[in-house]
Amino acid sequence: MTRLLLSLCFLVLISSYSKAQGLHTIKGRTIDTASTTLLSGTSVAILNAKDSTLVKFTRTAENGTFELSGIKNGKFILLVSYPKYADFVDHFTLDSTTQIKDYGKVNLTGMAKILADVIIKGNRTAIKIKGDTTEFDPKAYNIEPNSKVEDLIKQFPGFQVDKDGKITAQGKTVPKVLVDGEEFFGDDPTLVTKNLRADMVESVQLYDKASDQASFTGIDDGEKTKTLNIKLKEDKKNGYFGKVQGGYGTKDFYQGQAMFNKFWGKKKFSAYGILGNNGTVGLGWDDRDKYSGSSGLTVSDDGGMYFSYGGGDDFDSYDGQYNGQGLPVARTGGLHFDNKWNKDKESFNTNYKIGSIRVSGNKNSINQNNFSSVIQNNTSDETFDNDMFRQKLDAMYEIKIDTTLTMKVNVDGALKKSNTSNHFVTKTTDGNDGFLNSSNRTLSNEVDDQNFNMNILFTKKLKKKGRTLSLNLNQSINKSNGEGYLNSLNKRLAKPDSLTNQLKINDITNNAFKLNLAYTEPLSKTLTVIVNYGLTLMNGKSDRLSFNQSGSGRYDILDTLYSNNFELNQTINQAGAIFNYKKGKTVINFGSKFSGVNFKQDDIYHNKSYVRNFINYMPQATYQYRFSQQKSLRISYNGNTDQPTLDQLQPVRVNNDPFNVVEGNQDLRPSFRSNINASYNSYKVLTNQSIWLSGSYSFTSNPIISDVTTDGVGKSTYRYINYNDKMQTNFYLYGQISRKVSTLGDINLGLNVNANGNSSYNFLTINNNRALNNTKNYTYGGGLNISKYAEKKYSFYSRFGPSYNISRASIGSNSDGWGWTGYASGNVQLPGKFEISTDGEYQYNGKTQVLTESFERFIWNASISKKFFKTENLRFSATVNDILNQNVGFNRSATNTTISQNSYTTIRRYLMFSVSWDFSKMGGGVKTQK
Repeated sequence: MTRLLLSLCFLVLISSYSKAQGLHTIKGRTIDTASTTLLSGTSVAILNAKDSTLVKFTRTAENGTFELSGIKNGKFILLVSYPKYADFVDHFTLDSTTQIKDYGKVNLTGMAKILADVIIKGNRTAIKIKGDTTEFDPKAYNIEPNSKVEDLIKQFPGFQVDKDGKITAQGKTVPKVLVDGEEFFGDDPTLVTKNLRADMVESVQLYDKASDQASFTGIDDGEKTKTLNIKLKEDKKNGYFGKVQGGYGTKDFYQGQAMFNKFWGKKKFSAYGILGNNGTVGLGWDDRDKYSGSSGLTVSDDGGMYFSYGGGDDFDSYDGQYNGQGLPVARTGGLHFDNKWNKDKESFNTNYKIGSIRVSGNKNSINQNNFSSVIQNNTSDETFDNDMFRQKLDAMYEIKIDTTLTMKVNVDGALKKSNTSNHFVTKTTDGNDGFLNSSNRTLSNEVDDQNFNMNILFTKKLKKKGRTLSLNLNQSINKSNGEGYLNSLNKRLAKPDSLTNQLKINDITNNAFKLNLAYTEPLSKTLTVIVNYGLTLMNGKSDRLSFNQSGSGRYDILDTLYSNNFELNQTINQAGAIFNYKKGKTVINFGSKFSGVNFKQDDIYHNKSYVRNFINYMPQATYQYRFSQQKSLRISYNGNTDQPTLDQLQPVRVNNDPFNVVEGNQDLRPSFRSNINASYNSYKVLTNQSIWLSGSYSFTSNPIISDVTTDGVGKSTYRYINYNDKMQTNFYLYGQISRKVSTLGDINLGLNVNANGNSSYNFLTINNNRALNNTKNYTYGGGLNISKYAEKKYSFYSRFGPSYNISRASIGSNSDGWGWTGYASGNVQLPGKFEISTDGEYQYNGKTQVLTESFERFIWNASISKKFFKTENLRFSATVNDILNQNVGFNRSATNTTISQNSYTTIRRYLMFSVSWDFSKMGGGVKTQK
């Protein structure tokens, strides 16, 4: 009998548990969009999506909150209503993967503003305003078979997409694209927009993504990234899709791309591969080596200094960038996987990327330096062959330990191997073509780089509302080992020839540990303070050896003059407080950070030590006023102490270019830079009108400027000094207005104006005559853009406008002149599933006082394609690149006292035939995840 009773109780418990697992809770809080007032008594109803019958009903409490529980699995409609406000309507699905659906803030818009903020198209709302988020419904736009997300967002009001896939929305660049709120290969948004199918998208959200710190504390720190989030349909999260493309053309140009994606539930897997020699090099390596560059070290925001590989010479580690100079051969690929489980309390995201690129070609440079009555001409012919192979792995794991404590771990590592080979032949003459100096140099180099970074972020919400604590730990290790050869023959007027034949071995290591603790305390309902403390411990080693060749032919004689062994140790303490005031439509941030740096560098070979202690002062203030959800004004100020770099204080001794030498100045003092920024943004959905105004002005007191001495045979010696009498300045202005003009057939028109410039100083000495040179460079421009999309007929986009450039130097020549740029693209769909596409880019640079010939170039591309099958997923294309054969590899400029002209190898006209196939098998139920 006892066993029977226990069995019955067990069955009742199991039944109750199973029933509870199938029930859900819906909750949220209603608020006025414009005034942020909480709306109590709001009507909240849950309706069946099938027949709109009522399932649950309630009214919000005094604080605007609502909660509806006991709802079974199914498809429903949330209807939120309040007098004199527009209804909030949202379709949603409940299944076993989610127990609680939290809407957070449900923003309601007053009827007086509804015409300015919402478009109704057919029976569907094309655009919804949810707080700071603008949501677009793809069903209200034209989606053609096999079209991609890029084709969809081109139709959104206020959006522009250029030929490279760069997205501009409401006057701002969109650098980040997410899928269901998660990173997707991270560093290249076009991987999503050019490959994800438009018919898989449930909605597209546009918002300003706050930093992790601001997202956690809820306090606006002013650091936001314009972000596009692609939300997928539930029935499109189970299946696979992808694309395969290949092409071959004249002059042996080729291109191949493939991508495969598989989604199941909350898991995503993707793989891609790209190879070609036509300039398509794969994903942008935006996360390239953090410490690459040509200076002896780099300086971080907190004042920390790192050794970089370059050291001011030509033995740099090739970073894999392709800027159009040379002929590239690229092979890249990658894997992606992400998943959520444990009721979304845990998530994992990882990417693996592998790639190689080789760029080879020739470059010719002609430079003329005008020093008042003295002229020097320099010519350089360069042959280069650079190759890089790199692998990179990154992973993110996040866990919500409880309702108040979260941990997020990011790890990434990279291995890179580069080989470079460069040959330079240079010659310098005077104004009468008299010989001054020449150099014939060959450099070859092989570098192995290793990078590792680990970051752990703990966030804790304390008992008092708004009181938070966060701890960030970071460890980075970067190593670079290189070996190369320098062979150079240098000649100077009336001097004996100088021959150099050396082996260079360079070993660079940087280690850094960083700790940052932030505490948030609400002082009142409107005022909050964030107090932070940071500790950084850094160590760097730079051992650069130069060996001369002995009689045996081996490189075993150490050249102590051009060998350097430095060790760098730093301790950085940073503290600061930022106050945040928020009331109604106004947000104000103000405060400052202070960074104390203890810096010690040991010169091992010469038994010298250099100690420097300094404080960086970083005040900041921001004022923001939001007139409405689509109109805001922002003004900010940032100040920063700029410390002299190691190159300026104690440069690394190199002999790669004996005609350009840098001397150190240990008496340099820091400069202080002030920067003021202002922006105004207004957007009206109904008329598709956006206005974007921005500007900045900065000035530097006690600037560090160059003091250059050039002797009679063309040797220049560079030294850096402080200049107290003048300030260096920079400014930037930009304005844009765009809207749809219905009287012209719904054409989108945009007008923009821009201006930027700078004024800087340096001392020039030639033939013992020293003078202060003031250089002013200003650019003024404007433009008009026009676009139109007609479903299944045609589309076009164009932008064009003039510019006027001013380049003036108190020592040297002025170079003022007009310019003009333009770009246009379009396509026409013809009967029989044929399509013609074309684009062209125009550039014109007019004559100036020193550039006596104008320059003009028009690069025009076009293609014709044919689609096959009912689904139109197979396409054959013929494309002509640079039809007019005007991509000649040429640029010219005149700045300061120098006139420069460069000619280089580049990709020119070719014809390519290609075929592409889109495949997809999506749909079906989503598997339950336990």
